[in-house]
Amino acid sequence: MRSLPPKASLVAETIALIDYGAGNLHSVHNALIAAGAGNILVTADPDIVEKADRIVLPGVGAFGACRTALANINGMIDAMETRVLRDAVPFLGICVGMQLLADKGIEFGEHDGLGWIGGTVHAIEAPSPDIKIPHMGWNDVLPSQDHGLMESGEAYYLHGYHFDVADEADILATTAHGMSLVAAVGRANVIGVQFHPEKSQAYGLAFLTRFLEWNP
Repeated sequence: MRSLPPKASLVAETIALIDYGAGNLHSVHNALIAAGAGNILVTADPDIVEKADRIVLPGVGAFGACRTALANINGMIDAMETRVLRDAVPFLGICVGMQLLADKGIEFGEHDGLGWIGGTVHAIEAPSPDIKIPHMGWNDVLPSQDHGLMESGEAYYLHGYHFDVADEADILATTAHGMSLVAAVGRANVIGVQFHPEKSQAYGLAFLTRFLEWNP
């Protein structure tokens, strides 16, 4: 990992916060500002995404609905793939935005994901009746490997589906809810978190600050 730039340079960077009608944009926008971001563009314009220095994809709701909404913006997925996969700018997916990185999601049918990180998103199956689904509230973030963005702590979760990752090397952190669930995935310049950093108070803001300073 290259050395971090001076924090003052973050203000000049353009962060594209993708608006596809399926994310908690206001809270994520405010959390990014609190974490030190300067030029945040809430956008549904692929041309802006293709020029951004960092890209954030939030997401709430059902996998298939989010995937369809993203695909319905002409050129958006192509712009994301150009900027993230070709140009290797830092990318953050949050909650369903993280799940969309998978090959497919099984929720109200089977739906293709972006396929950036191998695996399938499917319903959490509680191992006992006392385990409540959805997994909601504060829980641990347990790093499973050394990664500059992940630190142990507690974050806020709200999900009934989880990312069953194909390659354990892509799992950056887990949490425990009657079983081990993936809390974060990543590969190269791509990271996705199941928890909501914008709702995770000090831990979430510290995570977003690290993302803003990240030079993979």
